[in-house]
Amino acid sequence: MDAMPQRLIANDEDLIINPERRLSCVILADKSSSMTGAPIAQLNRGLQMLHSEISRDSVAMKRVEVNVTSFGPVTVEQDFATVDQFRMPVLQPEEETPIGAAVLSALASIDARKSMYRAHGLSYYRSWIIMCTDGYPTDDWKAAAKALAKAERDKQVAAFFIGVDGADFGVLKQLSVRPPIHLANLQFPSLFQWLSASLRSASRSQLSVTQTTAPMPNTMKISQ
Repeated sequence: MDAMPQRLIANDEDLIINPERRLSCVILADKSSSMTGAPIAQLNRGLQMLHSEISRDSVAMKRVEVNVTSFGPVTVEQDFATVDQFRMPVLQPEEETPIGAAVLSALASIDARKSMYRAHGLSYYRSWIIMCTDGYPTDDWKAAAKALAKAERDKQVAAFFIGVDGADFGVLKQLSVRPPIHLANLQFPSLFQWLSASLRSASRSQLSVTQTTAPMPNTMKISQ
């Protein structure tokens, strides 16, 4: 039996054992060739920090499910699972920056996961999508922008686009209903500390996603 069926079976069993309300989060991680060196190293460090921080919160451990999808090519590195069920992948830089395909993959993954929640009678929060990139799309992203806008209108997802120096903020502004966030000096650990605090807060709250995000560190700012 290959790895993918084993992973899906494990996730299905967890939905039976753990009846807690779920908060699903897809992390879309840029692993294009421009991320070689310090960028990919800092991104991997941030992912490990996120895992560690959520693992310290007894409620978030049961409720927050993370999916790590890298691009490009678009690859589901880790399917949805609570943090006690997996270890964060270590990403290696590869090819181009298919941002449009990555967004569509995230939306499809979320839809499939919510179908599993419903099949097991579990309630769930609005899903999150977090994209981290240092580049510009190398594919057609307009269909993804339209699909994401609809998902936002329907309150199915809340998407946050984070760009480091070199990212095409003009495109990121058109992809997301929220202004993209500029991450200075490759401070991915600061980003994932913010994400961890926000997910922990959201997993306990009945408020909207914009009311549960933690204050941004000074290495992050809204790109106007």
